[in-house]
Amino acid sequence: MILFGWLQELMNPPGRTRTTMLPFWFGCVAGAAPWVAITANVLGAEQLPGFVLGIFGSLFVFFMSFAVNQWLQYREIGPWRSYAYGERGYLVLSLVAKSLLAWQVFAGSLAT
Repeated sequence: MILFGWLQELMNPPGRTRTTMLPFWFGCVAGAAPWVAITANVLGAEQLPGFVLGIFGSLFVFFMSFAVNQWLQYREIGPWRSYAYGERGYLVLSLVAKSLLAWQVFAGSLAT
């Protein structure tokens, strides 16, 4: 998936006249595969702690937010016309997602 993101950047440099989203869609397929496997395991589990479901849900939302940010950035929609705006979006999403995960794991370890 990271490779497809890199390919997306190489094929669509800032200042381009045409945009191809093909690497983006291939990356979406590659990124969906682990989520299908994780969802099958979550649904097949007899019992899960609540914090695990919280982690699963929040990571899914943030994972999809990265894809939405990339799509908006390469389609140059609204403030994402500025390449720097999209890059700042990645930084903020990464910080928030990792911080939230750390707090959820910490709180979950205290609860059990």
